Amino acid sequence: MTKKHLFFALALLLCTMASKLNAQEYRTAIGARLGFPLSASLKHFISDPGALELFAGYRGWTYYNWFNVGGMYQHHAPISGVAGLKWYFGGGASVYFWSYDDIWLGSARYSSTTFGVMGVVGLDYKFSDIPLNLSVDWVPTFFIGDGYISGFGGGYGALSARYTLK
Repeated sequence: MTKKHLFFALALLLCTMASKLNAQEYRTAIGARLGFPLSASLKHFISDPGALELFAGYRGWTYYNWFNVGGMYQHHAPISGVAGLKWYFGGGASVYFWSYDDIWLGSARYSSTTFGVMGVVGLDYKFSDIPLNLSVDWVPTFFIGDGYISGFGGGYGALSARYTLK
């Protein structure tokens, strides 16, 4: 089992165990997306099923790093029989600011900008006893531009934990 499969299996198990609790709705939540990249997240429902999520993230590696900002529209639908658990789908866009080393030509440092068109599918759970929202999602992204990365990226997503506001 790969790390991605294990991550999603554990997240699904967590949501299933949490479904034993009664849940209530929320309108706005702020917290973190613990994934690729690590991001600050603000999620706000603009209608009963529709939410906007805005995020800003950073990821650093040995030879490259990036900062990104973006937003997604998410359409939520309840899962019958499990209070507080919803599934969602949607899409959005992001802009990535890359900085990287050319390891083949010495220590030259480069930077670039790439745009991302994202899809999203996930699960969202709100605890009733505490102001906490958990979600897990997959965010396939198509990168546009001649920056550090371009084309399709299917390894993006996150486990999110947010403090809910009424």
